[in-house]
This record gives sequence, C-alpha cells and structure tokens, in this order.
Amino acid sequence: MRVFSRKTLAEYWARHGDVEQSLKSWYSEAEKAQWRTPGDIKRSYPSASILTDNRVVFNIKGNAYRLIVKINYDYGHVFIRFVGTHAEYDKVNASTI
Repeated sequence: MRVFSRKTLAEYWARHGDVEQSLKSWYSEAEKAQWRTPGDIKRSYPSASILTDNRVVFNIKGNAYRLIVKINYDYGHVFIRFVGTHAEYDKVNASTI
C-alpha cells in the first residue's frame, strides 16, 4: 500500500514521543500490506473498526491512540485522516473526517 503521508505521522510523534515506535510500526506494516478488502485488514488487525466510505480506525499503542485512514483499495492508497489520543478521537466524527 502507498500511505499518504508519513509526514503527518512524524509531526504527531514529534509532539507525542511515546507513540513514535507504534506509529512507525503501523506505517511499516501498512506499506508492506496488500489490502484489497476490509476483510484483509481485519485478518491483520482484528481490533480495527471498519467504517463506511472505506474508512478504518486502528487502535494504536494499546488503544491509547487512534488512527483513522481512508483506503482506496483499487489503487492501493491509504490516506491518513486523523491521528490522536482516544479522548481527541471521541471529539471527531470518524465517518466524515
């Protein structure tokens, strides 16, 4: 998969160093993945939440952080829409962000 963009994650972990390794690990795994369906994601990430409009919520660092992405399965693109703490996640609409 091609993830857009690592810079978004890097800017976040620069402010929240405790999540750096977890986000780097997720990014590395996502780049190597070949997700063609939401089921492919669930096999690798059983705790991921599959939402409408090809959005997926990943629990990061033991669910202390959340990562929302939008996926274009046909092109193999993953667009980062949100990264934040669980409390910050509760304030956004994951289906539209």
